[in-house]
Amino acid sequence: MDIKDILKTCDHTLLRVDCTAQEIRELCDQAMKYDCASVCIPPCHVAGARRYAGDKLTVCTVIGFPNGYMTTAAKAFETADAVKNGADEIDMVINLSMVKDGCWREVTEDIKAVRKACEGKILKVIIETCLLTDEEIIRMCAIVAESGADFIKTSTGFSKAGATREGVALMRRYSPPDVQVKAAGGISSLADAEDFINLGATRLGTSRIVKLAMAAETD
Repeated sequence: MDIKDILKTCDHTLLRVDCTAQEIRELCDQAMKYDCASVCIPPCHVAGARRYAGDKLTVCTVIGFPNGYMTTAAKAFETADAVKNGADEIDMVINLSMVKDGCWREVTEDIKAVRKACEGKILKVIIETCLLTDEEIIRMCAIVAESGADFIKTSTGFSKAGATREGVALMRRYSPPDVQVKAAGGISSLADAEDFINLGATRLGTSRIVKLAMAAETD
C-alpha cells in the first residue's frame, strides 16, 4: 500500500497536555502538506487552528477526553462549544463506569446527547477497547450504531494500551456497514497502518505516519 494512500486515512494527532499553539500550527502545516484526513487536537486549540488553516483542513477535536466520566451535560456543552469554534469532527470518550455497571441505556443517551450537539458533523465514539471485554466491545458496536455515530474508535492513546488487530477485527465484524472503524493508539509503522486498514479501519489516529513520510524525504 502506498504511503500516500495511508496518509489520507490519518487523523494527524497531537493531544499532549502541554502542546503549544506553534506546535498546532506546525501540525496543521504537515497535515495539509501530506493530505491527511484531519488534524486531531485539544478543544482549546480548535479556534486557533480554524483561523490558521481556514477551510483548507478538517479540524477534529476530543470530548470527555481522556477518561470519559464527565456528565452527559458537560460533554454536550463541550461539543457545542467545539463546533462553534470550528470543529468539523468530534471524537468523544464513552462513560466506561456506566459500561462496567451495565447501564446500557445511560451509555446510549450519553452518546446521543453528543450526537445532537454536533448534528451535521462527523462523530467518532472512543470505547477504549483495552478496558473492555470482547462481550462489552460487541455491545458497544450495537450501541454506537443505535446512537447515530459515524465511527467507532478503539482508543484514546492515554490508557494502558492502544489499538490491537484483534480489537479492530472484532469491531468491524460487529458494526454495521454504515459505521466506520477508527484505529488509534500505538500505530508506529507503515506495517501497523496497513494491517489496520486491511482489517477494516478507514481512519487511523496517529502522528507517526507523517513523521515517517517526513523522514523518507530526508533519506
